[in-house]
Amino acid sequence: MTHTARRIGRTLALVLPVVMVLSGTLAVTSVPWAAHNSESQVLTASAQNVSKRAKARTPQDILRDRLLVELRQKDPGVALTDLQRSVEGRPSLARHCVSIAKALGRAAVEQYGPTRAHRFSRPVCDTSFASGVAQFS
Repeated sequence: MTHTARRIGRTLALVLPVVMVLSGTLAVTSVPWAAHNSESQVLTASAQNVSKRAKARTPQDILRDRLLVELRQKDPGVALTDLQRSVEGRPSLARHCVSIAKALGRAAVEQYGPTRAHRFSRPVCDTSFASGVAQFS
């Protein structure tokens, strides 16, 4: 009798963990969030919303916004000088200099009018500020 009980106990000790692992795996794969239908895509949808909100701003966007604020608070001449210094200090911004200068030209036209805005023109970024003023006049 004891020999039979030991044999059953050893068999259960080997088989029971295998059965529990397999049944646990099957149970996890049958829950609703593991399905591939559109109703269960809750995690994916929330992850997409986070990525849109957490989108990092580029250095040129930060510089443009800072210079536009400076243009409105002071004058376009100060903003153009800071643009030139920023491009000299960080050469990677040079390829964005034209678009930033044109944005400053547009803002100057909106704030000062085309005639007065044109007086602030300088040879920064190949006269892109003057081009922006002319384009938005």
